Amino acid sequence: MSFGDPNNPYGQQPQSGSGQPQGQPGYGYPQGQPQQPGYGYPQAPPVQPYGGGFPGGPGGPLEMPGGVKAARVMLWVISGLCLIGTFIFFGSAASLNAAKDSSTLQNDSQFQDLVDGSSGFLYGLGTLALVWLVLSAFLAIKVKTGGSGFRTALIVYGIVTALIAVYPFTVFGIVHLVLAILIAVFAGKSDGAAWFSRPRY
Repeated sequence: MSFGDPNNPYGQQPQSGSGQPQGQPGYGYPQGQPQQPGYGYPQAPPVQPYGGGFPGGPGGPLEMPGGVKAARVMLWVISGLCLIGTFIFFGSAASLNAAKDSSTLQNDSQFQDLVDGSSGFLYGLGTLALVWLVLSAFLAIKVKTGGSGFRTALIVYGIVTALIAVYPFTVFGIVHLVLAILIAVFAGKSDGAAWFSRPRY
C-alpha cells in the first residue's frame, strides 16, 4: 500500500498545489462535474399547465380532435343537403298544386287524387328536411361546448339519420347514410369521448 496513492484513505493527503485541489470533496464523492441540486435523484416529469392535459387525462384535450372536427363538418354538409331538399320538396308540392288548379286537369279525378296524395307526401318530406336542417345546424354549433350527454345525442342522431336515409334510397340518401355513420363513429371513438367529457373551467 503506497502512502502516495490518492485513493488510500490512510495515506498522506497531497499537499496544496499538487494532486487534488483544496476545497474539493474527498474520497467517496463523485468526481468531474460539479454537483447539481438533487444529484442522485431522478428528475420529476414536467408539470402540465393548469387546465392543460392530454387526451383522456385529467385536464382533457386542449384542442378538438380531428375526428370530432370532421363530424362537425359533416353536420354542416347534412344541413346544406337538407336545405336543398326543403326547397325541392316544397317547390314540387307547390307545382303539383298549381297543376291541379289548371282548367284542363280539373275534371280528371284520377289526376286530382294523385296530386292530393303526392303533394301531401312532398309537404311531409319538406317538413322533415326542414326539421333535420335545424337539428343538424344546432348540433354542429354545440360540438365545441357539448358534454358527455351531447355525445350520446350525437351518436343517436347519426344512427337515426342513417335509418331515415335508407328510404327513399336516392343519391342524397346514400350521402346522408355515409355521413351519418361516420358522425356516429367519430363521436363514439375514444378521442371523441375524451373531448366531450373534458372538465370545463
